[in-house]
Amino acid sequence: MKITLLAIGKTTDPRLQSLIEDYRRRLTHYVPFEFVVLTDIKNAKSLSEEQIKTAEGNLVLTWLLPSNHLILLDEHGQEFRSIEYAAWLQKKMSAGQDLVLLIGGAYGFSKEVYARANGKISFSQMTFSHQMIRLMAIEQLYRAMTILRGEPYHHE
Repeated sequence: MKITLLAIGKTTDPRLQSLIEDYRRRLTHYVPFEFVVLTDIKNAKSLSEEQIKTAEGNLVLTWLLPSNHLILLDEHGQEFRSIEYAAWLQKKMSAGQDLVLLIGGAYGFSKEVYARANGKISFSQMTFSHQMIRLMAIEQLYRAMTILRGEPYHHE
């Protein structure tokens, strides 16, 4: 099983890039992991929010394989404590499907992406920038792996 964190548009802050890369390296010691960034939509300033969501959705749907288990990082998704998230991930890993966690663009997901999704999770009821959530998502994946291995990174 492989886990992919999929996002649209590059991370522009070098400090965030460095932290994301640090956790990406750590995470690959536990599970096959890839952080994939799809290119921004060209001429997005001339498009409506709905057109942007549709264009981003088409990019995502073209990238996905039929066998991918797609989970949206969505403010209306299921919330977990870190230990619960680790248990949820363990169940997904035991099922053997490749897991894709998708961070949407600034306006969220298209109807087609919602229809394709196998579930939604939320890291908080608060709103975070699409740059920051990348770091949070990868750190929580790393934390979950250390919880599953009984390592001392997480304290509870």
